[in-house]
Amino acid sequence: MDHRYVEDRLATGRKVRWLNIIDEYSRECLASIPRKRWQHTDIIKILADLFIMRGSPCYIRSDNGTEFTAKRLRIWLKMVDVTTAFIEPGSSWENGYCESFNSKMRDEYLNVEMFDTMFEVEVLTKRWILEYNTIRPHSALGYRPPAPQALISAA
Repeated sequence: MDHRYVEDRLATGRKVRWLNIIDEYSRECLASIPRKRWQHTDIIKILADLFIMRGSPCYIRSDNGTEFTAKRLRIWLKMVDVTTAFIEPGSSWENGYCESFNSKMRDEYLNVEMFDTMFEVEVLTKRWILEYNTIRPHSALGYRPPAPQALISAA
């Protein structure tokens, strides 16, 4: 499981940061959550929900941002038996799946949208992630989407 942020701005100039969590095996985007700011407690809540829904991964790969290296987060991950694999600063290739996702998100979504409100950001992000996971072909997966079964359960 990889996670990292992507940043953009509202039309007003306010910064928005997306926390993107990608399954390294399936390439599915497990979460893409926009907020104005993030804290380690936010990360713990989101990961706890994902672990309940999907099971705990063996490890989580992330950058060395303060939210990901916070002592409480590291203690919590150790308690749930999840190893942290931090990438070296300036070595984005070590987080390749998430970097690839972030690049596609930038090119296919953020560069073509203008956001006025956080509500708009949240709605459009959910729509883009649904398309990314269920419709958009992925070359690494034989040009299939990572989670086509979501179409059946959403019907």
